[in-house]
Amino acid sequence: MRKKRNWWTFTVLPLYAFTLIFVAGPLVYMIALSFASNREGYGVIWRFTAENYKRLLDPLYLGTFAQSLKLAFSSTAAIMLLGYPFGYFMAKLSSKWKKRMMLFLTIPFWVNSLIRLYGWIIILQTKGTLNGVLLNLGLIEKPLKLLYSYPAVLTGMIYTLLPFMILSVYSSAEKLDWSLIEAARDLGANAVQTFFTITLKLTFPGLLSGMILTFIPSMGLFFIADILGGNKIVLVGSLIQDQMTRGSNWPFAAALAVVLTVLTTLIIYIYRRVTHTSELEGLY
Repeated sequence: MRKKRNWWTFTVLPLYAFTLIFVAGPLVYMIALSFASNREGYGVIWRFTAENYKRLLDPLYLGTFAQSLKLAFSSTAAIMLLGYPFGYFMAKLSSKWKKRMMLFLTIPFWVNSLIRLYGWIIILQTKGTLNGVLLNLGLIEKPLKLLYSYPAVLTGMIYTLLPFMILSVYSSAEKLDWSLIEAARDLGANAVQTFFTITLKLTFPGLLSGMILTFIPSMGLFFIADILGGNKIVLVGSLIQDQMTRGSNWPFAAALAVVLTVLTTLIIYIYRRVTHTSELEGLY
């Protein structure tokens, strides 16, 4: 019994301590700070107020949340359409090609994301690579204004988060029992029927995981909007950064972060409910 207590003390207790100090502690502080008052100039007055949350009802900030949600849904939908087929067919490759494709997917992570995004500036700018190619092919008469626009930010989101969708779908499709697909085809089901009745249902958990891994970060990756969107695309993350640096209003920034955390938690809860339901349906 004493050995078990020692094992618990030296293995489990540090994990609880780490969680309380570095996870629960900052969350509690952020929530408390969101109800504090901002001091003129710099600092915080620890006086309870709900003004920070009332301020969020301003159409300007509601529009920022709406724009962030719009970008998150758009990027997630595009990533899903691109990443699901890629991850699915990657799982059908031979072992040798699976390793190669995995290497190609992980190579971009070896380079800092900011450097990779600046590479997109070279491609999308007025005198950039893309406009040069389109002009040489005769498809356009004058350079397109691609940089510092919504499509540019959407492209950056897709480029940054696409590997997460591919790897999530791949890990789910790799465990797929391919004999079930062959049995469905032998029983007369066509390719479309087989996909929706067998393939999609069995790879649905991986698809949902990929959607969570792309949707949640896309609402807070403000540096992508800053680099590729300029001042035209403002996300909630950009607003939080602005309030903590230029505005020096930490309580309002904390209120924004709390609302964003609640939205994120709600999305994860829905994901858990959906995956739990799909697992129960699989059992029966």
